[in-house]
Amino acid sequence: MFVRRENFKQYIKFYPIVSTLLTLNIFIFLLTSIPIVGTQLYNLGVGFNLLISEGEYWRLVSPMFLHANFTHLLFNMFSLYIFGPELEQLAGKARFLTIYLLAGLIGNIATYLLQNWDYQSVGASGAIYGILGAFGALVYYTKNFLPQLKQIIIPIIVIGVIMTFINPNINFTAHLAGLVTGFIIGMIYFHPKRIAAWKKKKKKFKVV
Repeated sequence: MFVRRENFKQYIKFYPIVSTLLTLNIFIFLLTSIPIVGTQLYNLGVGFNLLISEGEYWRLVSPMFLHANFTHLLFNMFSLYIFGPELEQLAGKARFLTIYLLAGLIGNIATYLLQNWDYQSVGASGAIYGILGAFGALVYYTKNFLPQLKQIIIPIIVIGVIMTFINPNINFTAHLAGLVTGFIIGMIYFHPKRIAAWKKKKKKFKVV
């Protein structure tokens, strides 16, 4: 689990949503790296609480696809690359995308509501923490028969939360809100009765 052995073509084929998100984030980062035009595009999408309060509500979504520098992008995209595929396979394309986008959105909304008026932020971290939160819900339901998942995910979540408060210039509000959002959605999606219904539906429409 969480070890990627696919080649490039297989990765894109097996995990189309994760691949699309990776491509989109990298492409936007390259665009924002262009002198003048890129800076304007970046400034247009930054999550800036003052401007959000003045009606620029797209800034609750756009920060999910912006990154401050290459290291910031690399860390988030590596996390998405490693953890995203397993969740996309387990939850399905639409459910995975719902977890990712809602975690990121609610993380940005929480930032707007809880941080100062002059607070600014960018990054996909809230959405990434939503993925970890969803795995946390899966651990809750599978702790008795998938102990290896618990052994991997819980330390990662704990370390992630600790690093959130240790490292400077980290939007801890988005991280924690994204984590909680992912966990709540995961508790709904991965409920044993719902998973049984997915399996039943797949068998019903299976072509033989």
